[in-house]
Amino acid sequence: MTRMANRTNPAGNVIHTIDLSKHFDAVRAVDELTVAIPKTGITSIVGPNGSGKSTFVNLLSGTLPIDGGIVIIDGVGLRVVKAHESPQHGVTRTFQEVRLFDQISAWDNIMVVLTERRLLPSLFERLRPAHREKAERILMEVGMWERREAMAGELSYGQRKLLEIGRAMAMDAQTYLFDEPFAGLFPQMLERVKEIVIRMRDEGHTLIFISHNMDIVRELPDHLIVLDSGKLLTQGEVHEVLSRDEVIEAYLGE
Repeated sequence: MTRMANRTNPAGNVIHTIDLSKHFDAVRAVDELTVAIPKTGITSIVGPNGSGKSTFVNLLSGTLPIDGGIVIIDGVGLRVVKAHESPQHGVTRTFQEVRLFDQISAWDNIMVVLTERRLLPSLFERLRPAHREKAERILMEVGMWERREAMAGELSYGQRKLLEIGRAMAMDAQTYLFDEPFAGLFPQMLERVKEIVIRMRDEGHTLIFISHNMDIVRELPDHLIVLDSGKLLTQGEVHEVLSRDEVIEAYLGE
């Protein structure tokens, strides 16, 4: 982990980037992006395919290495963000392609996070009552208690989404990065995920999610970041941003 002296971080922001960049050959997926994400409320990141949304989240979580610029998390400036160190900074995430241990139960997928955090050692670690209580609470909160003994690989797509959110919750992070948490969900499951996100916000967590679902984007977040070709097009309060001509012309087609 490479740190640097703290630089100005706007008050009330949990994450602030300065000239953040990621290139894939000649493609500037994230192009000197300077953006601030509030600590309170829900922030949504939107933009067309290829605008850099997932790459941006991958850089914030350490899933991809940074080519240039700085990420400031709660006042700590980082030129290198490593995925395994993200929890130390109070950050965790989910993926657009759900990542679970398919060969073990939903219950054990949560226990891996709560205990050793490596698959085999966690299965043989002696469980403490606190671990069991927390796993039960998380599975209840995401609506997966009745499916706790099912193998993760046997769950439906929506149930897998819920379980991955539960695994993220088990990390006890301040900031949650959700990559397309609503994509492909039936209406009932979509409403359940919305309820979880709102509850986490009300508990004081920072929620940041990517979405192409403009109905969700209009309804759920408090703050909106619009990307275009790896650059910041605009950001601000949702209703204000969605009323701007450049956003309407570029993304909403209205």
